[in-house]
Amino acid sequence: MKANKVLFITQEITPYVSESEMAHIGRNLPQAIQEKGREIRTFMPKWGNVNERRNQLHEVIRLSGMNLIIDDTDHPLIIKVASIQSARMQVYFIDNDDYFQHRLMVADENGNEYTDNDERAIFYARGVLETVKKLRWCPDIIHCQGWMSTLVPLYIKKAYCDEPSFRDSKVVFSLFGDEFKNECTGNLTDKLMLKGIKKNDVESIISSPANYEEICKLAVAYSDGVIQNSEKVNENVLRFAREKGLPVLDYQQGDAFTDAINDFYDEVWESAPKK
Repeated sequence: MKANKVLFITQEITPYVSESEMAHIGRNLPQAIQEKGREIRTFMPKWGNVNERRNQLHEVIRLSGMNLIIDDTDHPLIIKVASIQSARMQVYFIDNDDYFQHRLMVADENGNEYTDNDERAIFYARGVLETVKKLRWCPDIIHCQGWMSTLVPLYIKKAYCDEPSFRDSKVVFSLFGDEFKNECTGNLTDKLMLKGIKKNDVESIISSPANYEEICKLAVAYSDGVIQNSEKVNENVLRFAREKGLPVLDYQQGDAFTDAINDFYDEVWESAPKK
């Protein structure tokens, strides 16, 4: 049996943001997987440097309007969408005035990392999952790419595990060389709490404040497979995945890597325990 539906939760997609290894993969991998006959949905944050007019983004009113509570504060969820016509592919954008509008990615114009990057990642993860629920779409594989997606596996396996959209989903985490330098501010464990998540689910892996390596290990701990997407990645995270006995797809280049990822989805789908 093949995994037919793949949800891409990524951090960067060109042409919406500048070219990078991740942005290139975020643009081309979903198209390639779609062309291999699978159904896809693709999400990214609506960073402040995304030009809405040039890229013809528009708000999806029926999907917007929910408030997500993070650290006891309400944050409105705004969903926008745009099309990459040449790829016959839609991209959904998670937006919010506090976390994304008028703000860049990991750091501001002066190179100072945002102190609430952990909350931005929480908002992004929960915003994607709530939107997929509203779409009434049930992905077989959820492919998380970049540190902004690191909290998705925990939510899938703990907080959203009984949701019809995600009950049978298997999670693949792509490890890139996109480390941020500073630690997350405040107590990330407390901010992550939702029904179904216990403190030990988080505290057994990350400390407070958490760093890049720890949140990647948190992603790995609740994933069903790991892909090394950059030639140079955090070796401790990769070792952690192997020690857990997870399927790991080693780094490759070119079209062969796309084919290998496509096959890896089926490997993960068939090897992971079914509920």
